Amino acid sequence: MRAGWNSRRPLVGNSVRAAVLGSAAVLSLLALGCGNQYRPVVAAINPVGPASQPAKYAVAISNPGSSGPGLLTMVDFAGDTILTTPNILSNPNYLALGSSGGQGYVINSAGSLNEFQTSNPSQLINSDINQSTLSAGASPISITALTLQNTSASVFVPEPPLSQVAALNGTGSLLQNISVPANPIYVVGANGATRAYAISAGDGVTPGSVTPIESGNLATSTPITVGVNPDYGVMTSDGTRAFILNKGSGTVNVINVINNGPDVNSNLGPNSTIAVGSNPIWADLSPATSELVVLNEGDGTHPGSLSIISIPLCNSASPSTNPNCNTSNPIDAVGFGTVVATVPVGVNPVMVSVLADGSKAYVANQGNASAGIEGSVSVVNLASGTVTATIQGISSAAATSDTNTSPTMVYGHPNTIAATTGTPTGKVYVTSGDSNFMTVIETDTDTVETHVNLQGAGVKVLVTSQ
Repeated sequence: MRAGWNSRRPLVGNSVRAAVLGSAAVLSLLALGCGNQYRPVVAAINPVGPASQPAKYAVAISNPGSSGPGLLTMVDFAGDTILTTPNILSNPNYLALGSSGGQGYVINSAGSLNEFQTSNPSQLINSDINQSTLSAGASPISITALTLQNTSASVFVPEPPLSQVAALNGTGSLLQNISVPANPIYVVGANGATRAYAISAGDGVTPGSVTPIESGNLATSTPITVGVNPDYGVMTSDGTRAFILNKGSGTVNVINVINNGPDVNSNLGPNSTIAVGSNPIWADLSPATSELVVLNEGDGTHPGSLSIISIPLCNSASPSTNPNCNTSNPIDAVGFGTVVATVPVGVNPVMVSVLADGSKAYVANQGNASAGIEGSVSVVNLASGTVTATIQGISSAAATSDTNTSPTMVYGHPNTIAATTGTPTGKVYVTSGDSNFMTVIETDTDTVETHVNLQGAGVKVLVTSQ
């Protein structure tokens, strides 16, 4: 029925009869002269393509050498296209992204810091890279970007020689220097948490410690003793548990962040620890499966391992059946701290990244260049606790040049890795300190998709969204 038909007033009496007869005559003539005028109506259906990929980016830093500036390369997740390559500080050694992925931070050992926005990478140019300077003699080796409750501090930079942590705002301006025990190397925390923890490795022989940094005024409270040579840590996104890796002890300390002390659990070992493999060096969380994965370096010449650890807490569904479940300070659930699998990976593993859906973990194995052992990437199925694929690396100059003669292999000896989900495939990005190319792996087939030229030796890669 045509639009507006019902708004017409009806004809009445003989007028109706005449109108009907006249219309019939006209239709008869048309039918005789032109044949059947009726045609089927077909509504056009536009073709439906693959689901659009989310707007996120791989952010990589590289070092071209020769004392020149470093490079920041941002790559479009959907199309593997380089969007920008502005200059950054020389000899960059660490990259961090804010919790939303919208801001990035780079440091070098000379104590310079860059801050930049990642939201519109195609417009990011040299003049948009802001630079500031840390305290003289800081020699920073890591950055943690997070915002505690009731504070404007968004960036924490340990300064090992000075036994302090620099707390900065989002633009890189210093708010205060926080005194901590000797040799601070990393700050563990989560966005919105009540406190963070500065890891102090000490002398690497006796037990180290973590110093609580309180939200609000950033004051410190009494340090908590952990294992020997602590070197890394992670905190759950709800800010209730922190896990500190002790390279010298082969253990993980579990801290109840709300109570600000060791987690009390009969499943845990002395001083609330979990025994893992030899030389734990990196960890990642799998919230979807309530697991912690800890990467154990091993001896550097034989395969390392990945420890998969169950870390469930009581949750909002528990109170009716568990009167002890306080959702603001949840207790450990059954099985918390249990190592459910120990998975052999490659030689000299250095970093692990877990897909957000908890299905797989990707391990960067550096290999051993001096012993002629190439690097690789191990793909670990977290449900079965097995390696389902190994993507071999190659480091010869001829194989990793622009000629791309080994397209199915990882270029160089990997040093960092970052995995992210997507439809129809997620991506895994791998940098290597002895290659100018970043390898991109598809997660649906676990095969190499392409290599991106960073124009300098790879230092670190992150993604703006998991």
